[in-house]
Amino acid sequence: MGITLQQGLAFGLVAATVVGFLLGRWRYDLIALAALVTGLAIGVIPAEDAFDGFRNDVTMIIACALVVSAAFAKSGIVQFALQRLLPLLKTERSQVPVLTAVVTVLSMCTKNVGALAIMLPVAQQISRRTQTSLSRLLMPMSFGAMIGGLTTLVGTAPNIIVSESRQELLGKPFGMFDYTPVGLILTACALIFLSFAYRLLPDRMAGQTLDAALEGKTYLTEIAVPEDWRHGRMRLGELMGLAEGEVAVMGMMRAGKRRPTPHPNTVILPGDVLLVEGAQQALDDFVVRSRLHLTRRDRPVAMDGPTEEVRAVEAVIGANSPLIGASARTTNLYAAHGVNLLGVSRSGFRLTQHLRTVRLKAGDLLLLQGAELSLPAALQALDLLPLAEREVRLGGVRQRFTAAGVLAAAMIMVAFGVIPVSVAFFGAAVIIVALGGLKMREAYQALDGPLLVLIACLIPVSDAIQKTGGADLVAHLLSGAFGALPGVVAIGAVMLGSMAVTPFLNNAATVLIMAPIGASLAKTLGFNPDAFLMAVAVGAACDFLTPIGHQCNTLVMGPGGYKFADYPRLGAPLSLIVLLVAPPAIALFWPLGSAAQ
Repeated sequence: MGITLQQGLAFGLVAATVVGFLLGRWRYDLIALAALVTGLAIGVIPAEDAFDGFRNDVTMIIACALVVSAAFAKSGIVQFALQRLLPLLKTERSQVPVLTAVVTVLSMCTKNVGALAIMLPVAQQISRRTQTSLSRLLMPMSFGAMIGGLTTLVGTAPNIIVSESRQELLGKPFGMFDYTPVGLILTACALIFLSFAYRLLPDRMAGQTLDAALEGKTYLTEIAVPEDWRHGRMRLGELMGLAEGEVAVMGMMRAGKRRPTPHPNTVILPGDVLLVEGAQQALDDFVVRSRLHLTRRDRPVAMDGPTEEVRAVEAVIGANSPLIGASARTTNLYAAHGVNLLGVSRSGFRLTQHLRTVRLKAGDLLLLQGAELSLPAALQALDLLPLAEREVRLGGVRQRFTAAGVLAAAMIMVAFGVIPVSVAFFGAAVIIVALGGLKMREAYQALDGPLLVLIACLIPVSDAIQKTGGADLVAHLLSGAFGALPGVVAIGAVMLGSMAVTPFLNNAATVLIMAPIGASLAKTLGFNPDAFLMAVAVGAACDFLTPIGHQCNTLVMGPGGYKFADYPRLGAPLSLIVLLVAPPAIALFWPLGSAAQ
């Protein structure tokens, strides 16, 4: 079977794209965009198909899954569910299995990267409290997120893309739980392995990322006990137990009188004001758990229109700021600039004064709340330098169950075939934003632009391989090698090929290229294409050997202080387990005789 000009051009385009990824000199999304333009120029991608990727269900499902994952993270429902369990995790022997299991289960119902992002701050908090090395915790969690994502359609991008490939090849996509039998078997094997094999990882202290460095800053703020406080007559020591040692009480105000060092047996009464110090995230968690209120947050922020949002920013007092030497009481920031002072941080010095009486100095770090359109003017007038953009929450209202409830409803409707998965996740994302589970600005920030562009551009590039007959050509060549071997061996070879390519192509790109080849190989050998598509999904989702093939591994590399060579320590034996277990499991649930109806 000879190769045609169009096939040669299509293969050349894919090869050039792979080389671009391998060189690592340009962004993945830029390479994908260049590949799309080149494909149009040489004629292997018809002009009418150029933007099929941008209107493809795959792109929409992944975008909406990212929004839903962000809403999950913001809601704090995971921390709420685990608040009684986490203090019991004293050593890495208990921390690794529990944290890995939790992130694995989460990745079954939301995108695996989102599940890992939700649990990353929890792991960092446990590491700080117990002095456990993050390098022992984060890589098992990353691998657990990847393997758990295999269990449902929306757990990982390869599953979604493979489902779409099946729609194009066989006229019907994979369902929400078609991946579950094989996924659960691999998940069980991985959890058992990771619970013990984490000892293969180095025990080292990780370097701080920018966000971690900023998070380490402690703020002084005031919280008030509301008149309708639900906890009744709680003692101060019991209240501070909710902070798990992350927040310190610097003083108390009762009936206008200040108590510098209140005793832990002091009974908390409605109307009391506590002066507390801690990191921003720890303060936020404490306020939410205790159901107390920030004293400086009760004053409403004036906004110009209904579409404007309230934001909190961190800013440093500049050398020429009029705030130097003044206090919050004398400057009256709310009346003059429409902003609330939520907290103050001073490097190398522990503040113990009442928040409104603290004399501010150049270099102090302020946590301010205001309308998003008026904050820039206030910062400029006060000579305040805003810090790097990052999410800041302190005392905001969390809709804890909104995201979970909406997502559960969407998955049930998909499971019973009421609506397609693309419609379900689009509706879930819109409803979550409409109900206030996520602000529109936060929803846009949750979208991974480079990933979405990469997928949208590579869909027509990968289609060119199939439409020119290139996939059939490769399948014909491979059939000569596997024709006399058992079908399970061919499944394993396709899976191994996907695993080998994923570190260089990105898992989504791997599926787009390997799925048509796997399906064509199955057709040539007379086997069920479903089994080979499943093999592609598993192989593309299981890059345990590098930090660059999967976003989960990239996400933990900095916080965990990992080097490139650390990944194969734990990843190589886990990859071998997947290669030994997955092919027979796939053949068991997706018989090789004929395509499933």
